[in-house]
Amino acid sequence: MRIAVCDDCPEDALSLKSKLTMHEVTVYSGANDLLTDIEGGKQLYDLYLLDIYMDTSMNGLELAEKLHNIHEEAVICFVSTSDEFYREAYDLYAIQYLIKPVAKEQLEKLLAKVQKMLARGNEQKLVYSWRGKSGAILYSKIRYIGSRGHTLYICCTDGSTQESTGKLNDLEHQICGEVFMRCHQSFIVNMYHVESLSGTDLILGGEKIPISRRYYDKVKGRYREILFEVVE
Repeated sequence: MRIAVCDDCPEDALSLKSKLTMHEVTVYSGANDLLTDIEGGKQLYDLYLLDIYMDTSMNGLELAEKLHNIHEEAVICFVSTSDEFYREAYDLYAIQYLIKPVAKEQLEKLLAKVQKMLARGNEQKLVYSWRGKSGAILYSKIRYIGSRGHTLYICCTDGSTQESTGKLNDLEHQICGEVFMRCHQSFIVNMYHVESLSGTDLILGGEKIPISRRYYDKVKGRYREILFEVVE
């Protein structure tokens, strides 16, 4: 796994790197150096470990927002000396939030989680057909799937929408599980692309997807489980 560690404290950065010996780790002492390397997709990483308190022009939260603008699928874990910013981290798609000093066992759990995510994204595809044509879309590229009548609308991370013949009830039995969840009579969402939970709406790519009462508790629980975890 290719991992970027961004921390302006050399001791903390090297401590993290020493516990990731089986992986390709690049250490950055400042946010701008990391952003320069990934600009244009020249140097992308499977996981970004970001310190929140950086004594530079940009803290970890600001860096995470810029990272997602460049690398939409960036998997980010915040590392901090306290948990005071975990609410903000939650809103910035953090997969996890680790408290310093980080134990090797905590990193191993994080890496196992990321590897499962990468495997799902790389291997599983949704097959669709529309007016005699067929194709396949990686699960990781799908934000949500809507339905009207017998037509499915597959909304993707690049802003495109692919139409497909089918019923949402049938699709639910096919794909719902760890990645996708039914949240409404007319919607199935990719939980890994949910940006926030606002009342009874899920926010994905700036769009509001309603959650009906029937699905609310399960969706809320899964959202918290997948997108945010404080490890003490």
